Amino acid sequence: MENINEKIIKIQKDALNEIKSSKDSKNLEDIRINYLGKKGELTSLLKMLGSLTKEERPVIGGRVNKLREEIEDALNSALIRLKKAETDKKFESEKVDLTLMGRIHKYGHRHPLQAIFDEVEEIFLGMGFSIAEGPEIESEYYNFEALNMPASHPARDSQDTLYFNKELLLRTHTSPVQIRTMEKMAPGPVRVICPGRVFRRDTIDATHSPQFHQIEGLVVDKDVKFSDLIGALEVFIKKMFGEDRKIRLRPGFFPFTEPSAEVDVSCIICGGTGCPACKHNGWLEILGSGTVHPNVLKAGGYDTEIFTGYAFGMGVERIAMLKYGIPDIRLFFENDIRFLHQFR
Repeated sequence: MENINEKIIKIQKDALNEIKSSKDSKNLEDIRINYLGKKGELTSLLKMLGSLTKEERPVIGGRVNKLREEIEDALNSALIRLKKAETDKKFESEKVDLTLMGRIHKYGHRHPLQAIFDEVEEIFLGMGFSIAEGPEIESEYYNFEALNMPASHPARDSQDTLYFNKELLLRTHTSPVQIRTMEKMAPGPVRVICPGRVFRRDTIDATHSPQFHQIEGLVVDKDVKFSDLIGALEVFIKKMFGEDRKIRLRPGFFPFTEPSAEVDVSCIICGGTGCPACKHNGWLEILGSGTVHPNVLKAGGYDTEIFTGYAFGMGVERIAMLKYGIPDIRLFFENDIRFLHQFR
């Protein structure tokens, strides 16, 4: 009996001291398990009741139960105290200093190339064109043969084109989309622009990149004339560069058009009087165009006795460089925030 009483006193003293000095809620849980758990100190005391007399058992059992309540009350009080301390500490660490200056939020904006894409598309959509897209990995047939470029054509050399194997390659222009669109829509009319990314084995310098972007246009219908092409390009150039711009067509050669023409615009810098930007001749080359070659129409599934058409193609980087006065094509791909910030 005396031994059990001493043990109760010791457990009471130790438990209350440990609870009082506890620093966090996890430590309190460990204390609860140590004293009140199934294998805890109080459970061990209750097991000792069997060795006591009938008179001693209710006395010691009452003391043990009272001690349990005392420990539980102490644990609950300590838990409330520690939870409040932890909450206060969290609030203190997360407190906002209202004397600090506010953070300046940085807002993104369109890349200059995307801005040109959007502007060109908007102009041609307003002229009744629709947008067509196609795969960047193409076959030789769609990239060359269907566009009147035979096996002997120099562009099919691996020094100029990025091949995966003898049949598959990274498209060198968006013209394959024109053939795919004609196949899909034949024998009906076609009026589309084809924007996208293209690839060539170019060296990287101020005006060349192995990856760049193009927008090509195609119109196929009955009684389409070369003058229709000139009218469409004139509308585009005036809307893109200003109503005072003039255009000039020079004879050119493209395998997929005949006749073909290089298209120039009066210099955006000097207005046509001559400056270093236009090499003092007053004109800037902007795109290539022409009447769709009969072989291309046939490849697309059209009767050349009934249908004619025109096509044009421009480099998006070229348009952006002329419109914004950008001297180096590499700036578009370097992702320098100082460069991009100018086009907000």
